[in-house]
Amino acid sequence: MAAPMTSAPMPPLLEAQCVVAGYVRDLPIVQGVDFKVEAGEILVVLGPNGAGKSTLAKAVAGVVPVFGGGIRLRGRDIANLPAHRITASGAAFVPQTGNVFTTLTVEENLRVGAYLVRDDPRPRLQAAFERFPDLARHARALGHALSGGQRQMLAIARALMTEPRLLLLDEPSAGLSPLMVREVFDHVRRIADAGIGILMVEQNVRAGLRIADRGLILVNGRIAHEGRAHDLRDDPAVAQLYLGKFSVAPA
Repeated sequence: MAAPMTSAPMPPLLEAQCVVAGYVRDLPIVQGVDFKVEAGEILVVLGPNGAGKSTLAKAVAGVVPVFGGGIRLRGRDIANLPAHRITASGAAFVPQTGNVFTTLTVEENLRVGAYLVRDDPRPRLQAAFERFPDLARHARALGHALSGGQRQMLAIARALMTEPRLLLLDEPSAGLSPLMVREVFDHVRRIADAGIGILMVEQNVRAGLRIADRGLILVNGRIAHEGRAHDLRDDPAVAQLYLGKFSVAPA
């Protein structure tokens, strides 16, 4: 009797293996980093300034060259693909700065975010305004008239216009008040709960670990610690060795 056939396990949404990346081949910033992100999961990347956190996210997004290792999105190698092809493959990147068009309205920003969408973007616009009601109230406001928190929500909403499987966030709490950090991060958690995987670089340790499922701490371009978010948050050794070296602003 033939043995029953078993289906092959699904690959992680995002898988990075021994990634080496940076701006100069002989002086890489990220040095052999491994991690995975599953659908519906938030992986927060923490560490002191200069640790390579943003460089890692930009390497996944195709903004920074990868010199070694591999990055796979839904089983497909995306290392060193042009950024627009990585976007078309299902990843969306929200940079820390310059992430909205300040001379365009909120609605125009969202329409620009749908540039890869071939169907009618209006249902996606409606979905964006339902997800972010504050943006709906300011649909005709120019980007420069928005608060820092509203700009961050707009940047995230615009990234979601392509309906990505993976969202890459580079320090979404930068420059925001504690109250606005909590609001933005609550949105991020709800996005993950809807099934989108999130790789989030963050300086605000408490806020990042509050909403994340797992975390990793980079030091000098290498992983110093990793684990479940609540374990990292409650580990006194991690707090003493690493978390005290960078922002622990209340969320």
